[in-house]
Amino acid sequence: MDTPRHTRTSVRTAACHCGGLRLTVTCDPSWTNVCHCKACQRRTGAVIHSGAYFLQTDVTVDGPTKTYARPADSGYAIAFHFCPECGSNVYWEASRFPRYYGVAVGAFADSTFPLPEFSVWEESMHPWLDLTPEMPRFARGRVGKPLGR
Repeated sequence: MDTPRHTRTSVRTAACHCGGLRLTVTCDPSWTNVCHCKACQRRTGAVIHSGAYFLQTDVTVDGPTKTYARPADSGYAIAFHFCPECGSNVYWEASRFPRYYGVAVGAFADSTFPLPEFSVWEESMHPWLDLTPEMPRFARGRVGKPLGR
């Protein structure tokens, strides 16, 4: 992304369902987004995925992980880190953003978490889902002009 925010806030913790894998972050995310791609739908079991991206230097990982790597729809490689006990996907590393961890917003279980800044892969978006109208929205990855809505 172009200009990371790196605003210091209170410390936030993301965790898997059983608590065996935890990430502690010491700043606001550099960016947040929602994704509607079919791979994210299958991985999360939800109709939409929400991710937050932090510089790896601002994240502390505690606990074991199991990793599943695959090519992303964008063509870049992505490695997902799961708790080996409960199977929750808490964070990932995308080759497109090598200095960042992506963290599942739901793993923070925090309703005050910052809003997503843009929406990607809307070609796979469920038609009944409604997002903030002013949010930049992209048919695929975040390239080119946003979709007109």
